[in-house]
Amino acid sequence: MKSFERITFDPTIMGGMACIRGMRITVSVVLSLVASGMNSKEIIEDYPDLEEEDIKECLRYASMLAKERQIALV
Repeated sequence: MKSFERITFDPTIMGGMACIRGMRITVSVVLSLVASGMNSKEIIEDYPDLEEEDIKECLRYASMLAKERQIALV
């Protein structure tokens, strides 16, 4: 599995959800903003602690998760 340097998991921050660099900004928030049509510049204007590479890593993380296989147990 690829390592992600900017995505962190800490049970004391946002209940252990995937966050950006230990901040209280979750990967799901960033992905929702991208999905709603915002570009990186707009997202960074709204969340100035974010960097362009944070957004790119969120997309890489989502891509990795989408490649996961689900096997139905019969």
